Amino acid sequence: MIKNILMLAIVAIVAFSCKNDAKAEVKTVEHAVSEAVAKLDPNATYAKAEFTIEGMTCAMGCAATIEKKIAKMEGVKSSKVDFDKKLAMVEYDEAKVSPESLTKTVASVADIYSVKDMKTVDAFSNGKETAKTCEPGCEKSCCTAGAKEGEKMSCTADCKEACCAKKA
Repeated sequence: MIKNILMLAIVAIVAFSCKNDAKAEVKTVEHAVSEAVAKLDPNATYAKAEFTIEGMTCAMGCAATIEKKIAKMEGVKSSKVDFDKKLAMVEYDEAKVSPESLTKTVASVADIYSVKDMKTVDAFSNGKETAKTCEPGCEKSCCTAGAKEGEKMSCTADCKEACCAKKA
């Protein structure tokens, strides 16, 4: 009798111990093209804007919410909000979106958010100061000094002063 119980216990242990193999679960998820992307006009003129957003206190609640709200605007091709740099980068159809509408959209998320330093750019920055064109009166050679090939640096008051100092 003890042999039978012992044998039954060994068979049960062997039978159930093999069931613990971890198998990868495969799930298929359908990715729907967002309505905003589907409605983009391929013939539209797209502009890129960069601006600072003041008032953000976290990456998930603040930056992600603002990024999603901007992305849902009709005419917005892409939006990225970098919490650490407090920087928003938006590509949009100039006929449907304006810098003013971007500012209003950010402010509509919450009263604590405000847009500063809105500028139109040729390419989004990587933390470096870049701008579309030099300000009138600023020497082009001064503004491109120290820039990488093909990159224009923005003209600032310091740049103008440096150019004036060189001319004197």
